[in-house]
Amino acid sequence: MTGTAPAEPRQEYNAFVAGCPARQLYDRISDKWVGLIMSALAEDAMRYGDLSRKIDGVSQKMLTQTLRNLERDGLVSRTVVPTRPVQVTYALTQLGQSLLPVVRAVKGWAEGHIDQVNAARTTYDNAS
Repeated sequence: MTGTAPAEPRQEYNAFVAGCPARQLYDRISDKWVGLIMSALAEDAMRYGDLSRKIDGVSQKMLTQTLRNLERDGLVSRTVVPTRPVQVTYALTQLGQSLLPVVRAVKGWAEGHIDQVNAARTTYDNAS
């Protein structure tokens, strides 16, 4: 027998429960800016200004806040290069890369089904 303590049993999470930590994470990753930022970073690291230009409509405040949250959650890394002016780049971490297939699937589904959704909306609105 080794001197290590037995591993604690893994806690079960249920995102349907309001106070569940998995629910908090679900709320975070289902945010529209999270999906767009992660999709933008899928190919390569990007500077803040490049992200801002790529993602039309995101405010400076929301981009900054979302990047900080993604960094805190371990999904995005922030690298500061001490040049003049200072260069800051953002990239997906390994954990962020593991979420990327889901993010890409949702983005692709939205792009591929918007015509059907718009038709359903029109039908619904006309029936009301």
